[in-house]
This record gives sequence, C-alpha cells and structure tokens, in this order.
Amino acid sequence: MAPPTSRQPGHSRKAQYSVFTGYLFAVIGALIGAVLLVISIWRPDSVQPVREVAVDTVAPAGQAGAAVRVNGGNLLDAIVGYFRAGSRNAELEEQLDIARVRLEEAKAVKAENGRLKAALGLHEELEDPVATARLIGATSSSARRLAYLSAGADDGVRAGMPVRSALGLVGRVLDSGSSSSRVLLLSDNESMVPVRRAKDDVVAFAEGRGDGTIRLRLVNLGINPIEIGDVFVTSGAGGLFRPGVAVAIASEKTSDGALARVISDPAATDFVIVETAWQREAFENLAGGAAEASAEEGQ
Repeated sequence: MAPPTSRQPGHSRKAQYSVFTGYLFAVIGALIGAVLLVISIWRPDSVQPVREVAVDTVAPAGQAGAAVRVNGGNLLDAIVGYFRAGSRNAELEEQLDIARVRLEEAKAVKAENGRLKAALGLHEELEDPVATARLIGATSSSARRLAYLSAGADDGVRAGMPVRSALGLVGRVLDSGSSSSRVLLLSDNESMVPVRRAKDDVVAFAEGRGDGTIRLRLVNLGINPIEIGDVFVTSGAGGLFRPGVAVAIASEKTSDGALARVISDPAATDFVIVETAWQREAFENLAGGAAEASAEEGQ
C-alpha cells in the first residue's frame, strides 16, 4: 500500500483559520483601544463609567495583593524578631542590671543624706558641740572595742569628751591626735556609764562586755524590776554625760540586772557629735580626785 501524501502543518486549513482569527481580534482590539483613546481625549466624561467598572473589576485582585504583601511583611518581621529576640533580651537584662545598680546607689546616697541631716539636726539641738565628725573605723576583731574619729585636737577634741549620734550615746574620746581621735565604745571592757531606766528612776551601771553588748548592773540589789525591752538612758551622775541620752535596750534578764544591746550601733553609724562634759567642773574634780587616789596607791 502506497504511503499517504505528506502535508506540512503550516498548510493546514484549521491552523490558518486560527491565525487569521487571532489577527482579526488583535486588529479589532487595537481599533477599539484607539477609539476609546480618542473618546477619552475628546470627551473624558463619557468614559468615566467605564473607568469605574474597570476599577471595581480589579479592586478584589488589588486587595488580595495588598493582603499578601502585608501578611508577608508581618511574617518576615516575626521571623526577624524571633532571631533577634535573644540578643535583644540580653541587652534588656544588661540595662536592667545597670538600672538596679543605679537604684541601689541612689538609695545609699539617700540614706547617707538622712544620717547627715540627723547629725546636723543634733548639732543644732546642742548648745555647744565641739565638732561634727565621721566614724572612720573600728576594732571588731580584738578584745578592745575602739573606734576612730575624723576629728582631733585641731578641732577642739580632747580626751574624755562624750561622743554621740542622732540615736544615742556612742562612747567617749580616749585620746586625740591633731586630726583624728580614738573613741572608747560603750561595749568595751573598760567602759562604764551611769544610767537609769527611761520610764522611772531605776538606776544602774552600763558596763561593756567586750563582745558588742552591755551588762546592766543594778545599784540597788533586791527584786530585779528590769523587763526585756526596757530602754536605759544616761542619768547624768558623775557630770560627764548629759542626762537623757539613749544608751541601751535590755535583751536578757539576769540576777543582778540585764544584758543589753547598744542603741547607737557604731557599725551602722556614720556621723557623730563630740560635746563637752555636761558638768565640766564636777567632772574635772572627779577626774582629779581619781588621779590623786591612783598616785597615792602607787606610793
């Protein structure tokens, strides 16, 4: 059987009709476009409805594109934020630590200002304070309970002068240099201060124990009237310490008095006042008599 006669696709009548139809639609579309262009230039108002229809037709597609763009941007921001969260948290934690340090520094400055104001108020309250100074150190590891004062003989500080803070009695000056002094604290073994109970006339001696506490020994032995929490103040006996200055609070009752803690803790005290003896002449006479008695015993 003889093979059929070969035909090229380009000579297909169906293909030729398709090409002709495409060209025809293209020409018609170009003519319509040209007509609309001429009309829009000549009478712009006449094509306004067509524009509105076209805008309404493409609006859903624009909204969909905008939503995709916005959501894509949000997703990208979320991904970037996720990867940057670690470093950002580290920065915030560092800033928080710095803010905490600054807050604690501000609290310390505020507390120091409060203590300084209290010392200045005490300075104004007293008629003849010798000096206002700072406690610059203390012996906490040895058997002696001494503190060091940033004022000395050049400031008028002399041995034997009482030292007190805004809370109460701290001790007395033991000796003084030109610009600094040593203070015998109330808790030292050699410290003894005549005191009385603040609410009545129960008198006692406040003796240092060398361990930061005080022993209250009653003058009149018998029934012990001291109760835990009783406040003792200076009585003024002997003429050295001004009466009414807070000294200690009873913390444990004993057979002849009580154990007590110092009200004006030197470890928590910054500024103090040095003042003269309350009754200077009586104190000097008493000190002179004690010195003569010691000299006679030595002979």
